[in-house]
Amino acid sequence: MPTVDDIYCKFGFVAEAAQLLELELGTLLLYEEAIEANLIENPNSKIATDIYKKINKFTLGRLINNSKHKMKSIEELDSLLSSALDERNRLSHSFYSEHNFRLRAEPDEGRIIMLHDLERMHEIILDAYKAVMLISGIDLENPESIPKEYQEIEALGHVKI
Repeated sequence: MPTVDDIYCKFGFVAEAAQLLELELGTLLLYEEAIEANLIENPNSKIATDIYKKINKFTLGRLINNSKHKMKSIEELDSLLSSALDERNRLSHSFYSEHNFRLRAEPDEGRIIMLHDLERMHEIILDAYKAVMLISGIDLENPESIPKEYQEIEALGHVKI
């Protein structure tokens, strides 16, 4: 039976997956904007910093929308990214209020429901993250294509790939 700590722990794992998705979308968008600004051939730290600061302020929804406008491959993930956004927003803004008293209720059925909900959210967000990583050229399902840094994250048990 899941404990209160199990719920908090799983909530953290789902939040981490959402942040990884945001980070990867931001990285792709940063790359696209650097190419548009011709920063690869003509480096300009002021322009690069301005682009970074702008993208760093984006919410997940804005990252998705701006990425779709810049990259056709992101457009193809619209449904998956939309679902991930919905789940991330639910996690951040209403997960505990939706589950109300389940966290501390006895017996444990409430926490079982909460844990299943978090596991479903985690799966949806991770599916979106894995798809975005494929666009970046990293197949998280193929160990040979995974850089050492990503393997270390998995070894910590946070993101199951």
